[in-house]
Amino acid sequence: MKRKIEIFGLAITWFAVIAQFFLMIQNRQAGIIETITRFFSFFTILTNILVALLLTSSAFKLKKFPFNLFLTKGAITAVTTFIFIVGLVYQIVLRRIWEPTGLQYIVDELLHTIIPLFMLVYWFFNVEKENLQLKPVFNWLIYPLIYICFIIVRGNISGYYPYPFLNIEEVGYEKVTVNVVIIFTITIVILVILSFVGKHKIKNKPLL
Repeated sequence: MKRKIEIFGLAITWFAVIAQFFLMIQNRQAGIIETITRFFSFFTILTNILVALLLTSSAFKLKKFPFNLFLTKGAITAVTTFIFIVGLVYQIVLRRIWEPTGLQYIVDELLHTIIPLFMLVYWFFNVEKENLQLKPVFNWLIYPLIYICFIIVRGNISGYYPYPFLNIEEVGYEKVTVNVVIIFTITIVILVILSFVGKHKIKNKPLL
């Protein structure tokens, strides 16, 4: 049953990522190379790819790089946190700034709503004790840290920022710094909460 659920999850995630790629190419506002670079500059896309790789590695027991990274301690909790952040930021900040239609609407909902909720439920029923230790989970924070550095450096060079709250040219360094600190703080809080919930779930103790 678990494998079937993983195959379903990886199927919708890979579909959403690939469909979004072709939609972005089809509606590109820059050259092919620049459009592809922009595609991979979205935290949403990168994190959904992490979800797809995690589910693929688990469903098919893949142990070679890069799949082996998702078999390490803390991986499932970290990836679940990141995709939850994707959904949270979208619902609070980004949903109101555009209204996708057609296939774009379906893909958008998959990437920002359905897959984050799927992963949260998947994590709850499949997380094991070794994936709840905070130290290995916190090691995964290098991923969003590298991402932020890349976006700021590239944005300064190209003038393109994938998210308005990271756009230094529009909101300034101070506001971007505040936004990043807020998001990182929320991420750490969610990591701790998931660890707490998971440990109590495993021990079969009531949360309240």
